[in-house]
Amino acid sequence: MARQTDALEEAAKKRILILDGAMGTMIQKHQLDEADYRGSQYANWHCDVKGNNDLLAITQAGIIKQIHLEYLAAGADIIETNTFNATTISMADYDMQELSRDINLQAAKLAREAADEFTEKTPEKPRFVAGVIGPTSRTASISPDVNDPGKRNVHFDELVAAYRESTLALIEGKVDLILVETIFDTLNAKAAVFAVEEVFEALGISLPIMISGTITDASGRTLSGQTSEAFYYSMRHVNPFSIGLNCALGPDLLRQYVAEISRVAECRVSAHPNAGLPNEFGEYDMEADELAEHLQEWAESGLVNILGGCCGSTPAHIKQVAKAVDGLQARTLPEIEVKMRLSGLEPFVH
Repeated sequence: MARQTDALEEAAKKRILILDGAMGTMIQKHQLDEADYRGSQYANWHCDVKGNNDLLAITQAGIIKQIHLEYLAAGADIIETNTFNATTISMADYDMQELSRDINLQAAKLAREAADEFTEKTPEKPRFVAGVIGPTSRTASISPDVNDPGKRNVHFDELVAAYRESTLALIEGKVDLILVETIFDTLNAKAAVFAVEEVFEALGISLPIMISGTITDASGRTLSGQTSEAFYYSMRHVNPFSIGLNCALGPDLLRQYVAEISRVAECRVSAHPNAGLPNEFGEYDMEADELAEHLQEWAESGLVNILGGCCGSTPAHIKQVAKAVDGLQARTLPEIEVKMRLSGLEPFVH
């Protein structure tokens, strides 16, 4: 693990690293039905499981591995495990919370196999696996009942327990780093990194941590109300490998918020925007060359260290992005003046 961490650090010094694109978009192209999702393993499951994309790491392992291979062939340095909703909390939507560990473990193994195949082909360009921990389907900061502001459907300790189980399984599957992704509630993210660091301490290891929040709309804030700068100040104590933004917005609307983080972050900055905004059919129309043009400008402006794609992006998008930023200088880590930097919904710097 230490060797892979050193290799990741070296790669990040040399160039802009390429993250993969959307897993869900690629799964949708296969038009899988209920029987496909169930597979032979869960053919008699007592409720519908169609839409449980994480389960496919077990029931359709060949499809998931092939998607990883397509992104690696497109130029991805880092591929993400198919575990966005694989926590016990999110798996409870299908009454499959007991399968969380198995799903995380199997998904990590599939990504590991794919990454290792490409590293063997091109040892001068090692490939890395990010164990993905998603935000879960619940929020610790916001009431689900507008008539009861103090109500919560999940608490910090419950989130920590769920994240701990996922992290243990991902590490057992030999991921190279942990990616806490699409964070809409900073308290959820704090529970995630608390769990991750607990696991590191228990195992006597340390892996790089990527953190990626999501701006929910044109307000420029997360769902729990924080600005990008305040979000960074809330998470900087983790000393992350990178921090950044993904999902919700296309590159045109997301740029200003990535720039805001880039201005204040002492660590690397990542971004994987959607391929534009969804149309009336819920599909994404931004072509690969247009996404690449946007992200090339971000790179030329010195905003980013890691680039990829989120909803609507495909291997074609990632291939164009990789080509567009090839040879461009990664963002230089800035010297940030030491000040007291606090965060509520807004940053407070004194």
